[in-house]
Amino acid sequence: MSDRLRAALLTKEYPPEVYGGAGVHIEHLAAALADLVEVEVHAFGAERDDPLVRAAYQPWDALAGDAPYVEALRTVSVDLRLADGVAGADLVHSHTWYANLGGHLAKLVHGIPHVVTTHSLEPLRPWKREQLGGGYELSSFCERTGIEGADAVIAVSQGMRDDVLAAYPAADPDKVVVIHNGVDPDVYRPVEGTDVLVANGVDPQRPYAIFVGRITRQKGVVHLLDAAAHLPAGSQLVLCAGAPDTPAIAEEFRTRIAELADAPVDIVWIERMLPREEVVQLLSRARVFVCPSIYEPFGIVNLEAMGCGLPVVASAVGGIPEIVLPGETGHLVAFEPGDDGLGSPTDPDAFARELAARTGELLEDGDTAARMGAAGRQRVEERFSWTAIAEETAALYQRLVS
Repeated sequence: MSDRLRAALLTKEYPPEVYGGAGVHIEHLAAALADLVEVEVHAFGAERDDPLVRAAYQPWDALAGDAPYVEALRTVSVDLRLADGVAGADLVHSHTWYANLGGHLAKLVHGIPHVVTTHSLEPLRPWKREQLGGGYELSSFCERTGIEGADAVIAVSQGMRDDVLAAYPAADPDKVVVIHNGVDPDVYRPVEGTDVLVANGVDPQRPYAIFVGRITRQKGVVHLLDAAAHLPAGSQLVLCAGAPDTPAIAEEFRTRIAELADAPVDIVWIERMLPREEVVQLLSRARVFVCPSIYEPFGIVNLEAMGCGLPVVASAVGGIPEIVLPGETGHLVAFEPGDDGLGSPTDPDAFARELAARTGELLEDGDTAARMGAAGRQRVEERFSWTAIAEETAALYQRLVS
């Protein structure tokens, strides 16, 4: 039997069930940590054929119905199973509100340290009331309980650490540490080929800006569509956008694209979730990546784009300013939240126009785009490797169990 520290990682997302940055994070962190500690992944969903996965858990069958809060209750039912399933671990490490309560309960029943990694914060995502209804109060409870009771809280950026302490003043500042997200530069790298472009209706001969992400208020996709009307004629805007949070925002997105049929820029909307290798080719052949998020604790997708040699135009929110260096690896667009309850910009038109202006500059200036893209690739290689991140995380584990 191994005498290495045994760490149980709790997560809703794990390959192949990955739909956001948290899932990407846990996939690569688990693999890198496995060289340093004994890793066992406890995930939501179906069983996986993966040596790191100890178990996967389904919600209680008895919890059914279509009320918005039901999904939150089903999540809590999985958390109870997670807490039972990690028996024998030396430490439990939960990711996102979905697993935070499971980690907290495991700490209580097994007497082991609980580490929380914060990928986002419920108080800063008020638009989720559209999705969860009263379940939003339950998701907020799970997150608050996990964070305030944790032995350590990992913030994926300095901006996120500030947000954690502002949102949860009962959390001990000495327990909140920053360990950045990362990216695998061997996976996200410039590649040749245009077959994926052609198959999805993208013209390889014309410059294009690209967005990759879910259709959600958080990602600012509606503001990107507002910006599209001001992009250079003859260019393209490729939207790798799926998994809408609600039918309402999906319909809003679809309607707005239809309204842009006569815009100077050609919009290519790829609705299906693409395999990673296809996304890498689309990123590699683009001229600029656009990240219009209104809330982004870190923004791992920006690292993925930079790894593929792309400059990034992004809103200056959360951890993004710790990734994108203005004038060197891309441009930052100022963002000031309004008071509409959804976190929308104070002046949506001005925000959209500035997004368009900065994106348009790079669409029209291939030399500058290439220079910034090369600098971004170098920054990824030097600062954001998973090996370094795993070493920091394992060192934190050792401090907690010693």
